[in-house]
Amino acid sequence: MKPIDLYYWPTPNGWKITIALAEMDLPYNLHLVNIGAGEQFEPDFLKIAPNNRMPAIVDPEGPDGEPVSIFESGAILQYLARKTGQFCGVTERQRIAVDQWLMWQIGGLGPMAGQAHHFLKYAPAMEPPNDLPYAKDRYRNETARLYGVLDRQLANSEYVAGVFYSIADMAIWPWATLWEGQEQTMDDKPHMARWLETVGARQGVVTGRAVAADKRGNLQTDRKAQEVLFNRDPRTPD
Repeated sequence: MKPIDLYYWPTPNGWKITIALAEMDLPYNLHLVNIGAGEQFEPDFLKIAPNNRMPAIVDPEGPDGEPVSIFESGAILQYLARKTGQFCGVTERQRIAVDQWLMWQIGGLGPMAGQAHHFLKYAPAMEPPNDLPYAKDRYRNETARLYGVLDRQLANSEYVAGVFYSIADMAIWPWATLWEGQEQTMDDKPHMARWLETVGARQGVVTGRAVAADKRGNLQTDRKAQEVLFNRDPRTPD
């Protein structure tokens, strides 16, 4: 099997794919995309990921044996699960459960937790500071609501889609494990706390989370990265 080319930076969305590749025992070549330095706007990367976001992959052995490039972490997870026949459920009901919780992360938890991080941690540390109480409360509270949904689901099942570990867990865990930075509590979420520990102890998760961990910077103090990530004019992709 030829290695997959992975375009990556150590963020929650990046971790989803390194975890999946480790869990599925798929070989890959790592290509770091330093988003704080603006490398996601490079023309060669945009050919693979036109939305100038990582992660992205190029599989030299895609459908019909031909290369395929894929952007968006959820689409990558679904592709890898179909390619290997792993972690996506074995019945149609199981596949539906996996898909709906994967979409819940993509459309709900990821964006809301990401905004919570931004307004609680990063915006107040910018120059000039942007300390916005309404935005902080809005995203902190919505993230709390979503974690309540997750905790109630996990009260009835070992993993988010049922009794089996899946790509839905791989998608949710990287964001959920950062709950402290989102100003959340586990005191009233015992089932989520149990799940965080269970998933976090898996060797594939440990391995995937550790990829390029030393490259993870501090956006609260990195002014250059703040400028690139938060103030770039969307009309100038190059």
